[in-house]
Amino acid sequence: MADTRTLASRMGYTDDARLVILSCDDLGSCHAATEGVYQAIRNGVATCASIMMPAPWARYAAEMYKGEDIGVHLTLNAEHPLYRWGPLTHAPTLLSGEGGFPRSVDDLWEHADSSEVLRECRAQIERALAWGIDVTHLAPHLTSITLRPEFFDVYLELAFEFKLPIRLPSTITPEAAGFPFRQLASDEGIVFPDHFNHDWRTGSRERVLSALATLQPGVTEIHVQPAIDTPEVRALGEVADGWIDDLALAVSSELRDAVTASGAVLVGYRELRDAMRAG
Repeated sequence: MADTRTLASRMGYTDDARLVILSCDDLGSCHAATEGVYQAIRNGVATCASIMMPAPWARYAAEMYKGEDIGVHLTLNAEHPLYRWGPLTHAPTLLSGEGGFPRSVDDLWEHADSSEVLRECRAQIERALAWGIDVTHLAPHLTSITLRPEFFDVYLELAFEFKLPIRLPSTITPEAAGFPFRQLASDEGIVFPDHFNHDWRTGSRERVLSALATLQPGVTEIHVQPAIDTPEVRALGEVADGWIDDLALAVSSELRDAVTASGAVLVGYRELRDAMRAG
């Protein structure tokens, strides 16, 4: 039976508390992102991150790990035109014609077999655990398994199997999605933030500061994607500009002041995992 208490109260806070997860995606995707994510957590305001296990710098990211709040960024796409990675498992339906995962979610959805999706995502979680990461949550890369019912079943199965909270959209209605994804997760006892503030376009400064100024009660996850400035990340194109500024924002006094002014308490997914497992 699902716990009917608010997530904040399950975590030991009042119902009207404003709790903020400042999360970083794409740990392990490249060297610049890996260094940027760890700087954002260790020197800045970021509270957690998610690692892309099939990506080229995942092993380096695992070697640099020092117990931070890290989840698995379940990865079934390789979106960059000239930068490829592919599945850990033998998964023919998860491959594009140019090598590696498909670039787009639509291409993935057109070809992917759900049994291969399940096997691949489980392998990504198991590898993270084998490499010594205390996995705190699951967060799909590009929402590839969130809004497709047969893949959402995979998401819930793995969250239940590993007893991990998950990231879910909060601005998409069940009618728009075509199925009640948040209710299904809740019915299975899976914990997820009340609100998720994100924009997959690069550059988060204005959005993050606005989100902090207009927080609602409950747990709000705010997403950033920090990277250090290097020729490697610049080679990926103009998208790098936003990632580099995300790091500058994450370690800035401006962001610290905005958190203080909002009255928010910074938390991570580890606290959500503890609440879910306690329940």
